[in-house]
Amino acid sequence: MPRRLLFSSSLLLFLLLCIPAHSRGFLFTPDLVSHGVHDLASGSPYLLLKSFSANESSCEQTYGFMPCTTTVLGNLFLIIVYGYLMYLAATYLSRGSEMLLQILGPGIIGGLFLPMLGALPDAMLILVSGLSGTKETAQSQVSVGMGLLAGSTVMLLTVIWGSCVVVGRCDLQDSVAVDGTNPKGFSLRGTGVSTDIWTRYAAWIMAASVIPFIVVQLSQIHNSTSGRHLAVLISLILSLAMLVSYCLYQVFQPWIQRRRIAYAKLKHVMSGILKYLKQHALGRLLTDEGEPNEDVIKKLFCTIDEDHDQYLSAGELRALIVGIRFEEIDLDKDDAVNKVMKDFDTSNDQLISETEFVDGISKWLNEAKQVVGYTRDAGPQTFNHIQNFQHQTRREHRLLGADEQQSDEVVEGVENPRLTSFKAVLLLLLGTLIAAAFADPLVDVVDNFSDATSIPTFFISFIALPLATNSSEAVSAIIFASRKRQRTTSLTFSELYGAVTMNNVLCLAVFLALVYARGLTWDFSAEVLIILIVCLVMGAFASFRTTFPLWTCLPAYILYPFSLGLVYVLDYVLGWS
Repeated sequence: MPRRLLFSSSLLLFLLLCIPAHSRGFLFTPDLVSHGVHDLASGSPYLLLKSFSANESSCEQTYGFMPCTTTVLGNLFLIIVYGYLMYLAATYLSRGSEMLLQILGPGIIGGLFLPMLGALPDAMLILVSGLSGTKETAQSQVSVGMGLLAGSTVMLLTVIWGSCVVVGRCDLQDSVAVDGTNPKGFSLRGTGVSTDIWTRYAAWIMAASVIPFIVVQLSQIHNSTSGRHLAVLISLILSLAMLVSYCLYQVFQPWIQRRRIAYAKLKHVMSGILKYLKQHALGRLLTDEGEPNEDVIKKLFCTIDEDHDQYLSAGELRALIVGIRFEEIDLDKDDAVNKVMKDFDTSNDQLISETEFVDGISKWLNEAKQVVGYTRDAGPQTFNHIQNFQHQTRREHRLLGADEQQSDEVVEGVENPRLTSFKAVLLLLLGTLIAAAFADPLVDVVDNFSDATSIPTFFISFIALPLATNSSEAVSAIIFASRKRQRTTSLTFSELYGAVTMNNVLCLAVFLALVYARGLTWDFSAEVLIILIVCLVMGAFASFRTTFPLWTCLPAYILYPFSLGLVYVLDYVLGWS
């Protein structure tokens, strides 16, 4: 950390010292050096010295003092320098966010504030691409912002997504990745990654976040400028509404997650107890009509009631649960007793009467029938119903990541919260200042590099700028996925989908606000098309499955060059732009 700060400070100082060398060429007066011979043609006794600049054209310095150049190599060097500074900004924002999250938790700060900070470098570059200069200049430079928006989204869902599948692959057993195992190597079908159901929900949200793109693109069917301007405004309002909704979902997601996991654990206890009761029942739990057999359930109550006081106490419930071997789950016995007591004890006296026990078991049996499907021939098939119900509850328990969630809750406290908070705020401020200071120079340099090489600014920003703003996120995602655990893989893919969602709502909202406020022309049909294709293809892919074999990285990788080629064909061959 101190070394990086020292290096970045040295880099800033180097840039300031390089200002004269990379600014406009100096025009020297002819009255400087004499060669001792009079020029017969002009009558001037002095030698004219040409400018030290190899190119007579000039560039405009950002802020009036930042270095600039008109040469290809000079602009390439400045792109690398400014890109690295934006990478530092993204890294500082990411580290500061993680430190603040450890102290304040995932509530309002983690759900509302930190996701916006993660998208800040991209949003800043998009903002400055359309703010500076005249309307004509803004219309030219705003393609840098669109290139960054499209490039960031495509890179996250193709190159980084595919790389996470490759490094996080484990052996697949029954279509589920087994944590930490990989003797099958690079088997396309025998290895892969598995995620929890929350990651699937994140993919659904990501796919839905493209709606503002569709709305603004539909405006192209109107020939009137006012109609297109209105469509931009509608898309802006819609993207802001989706941004607020997504942030609220992030705020309340931990609470929703805890409720879902608590219910999944209750269902696991239900399935275990029903299976145990079926194995020890003196008869069938369901009648020939498929209804709960109250006589058999009452006999079971008497068997469990060890002191024969017509009530089941917490101790008797615990004895029952201890006698049941819950497979594939490290069950908290006290928590299970509390769940059963809360579900059965309708009188709230901490005792379960015979009537409450019959009603509770009947409710569980009816719920199990609804989950696995009801048949008229239910009596002989009762054990199969309960076995299928137990299989489905195990699967739901795994998809929710309940075991991993329980282990994650045991987190060591921060040793020095005050010092950690100070470091976090310092990193956030430093990252914000660097992003704000060097976003505009980077956009200008990309524009100058485009002029020097005749390469469209979209392709430069599509390829180069996401490497600067998303490199930190990409490296951390790949390292996290390499741990080869379902929990870490789920978090990795959830963060990728969340980053794309913020691109589609926050960054797009900034872009639409620029277009609307400055009266710019919306001329990005090809760019919007590749965003839609990549988001919908990968979103649909991730929305209907939780296990991804290794072969799924291949279509993800292919989508990246496909996107570049499609934009080139549509804009420069078919003339969409």
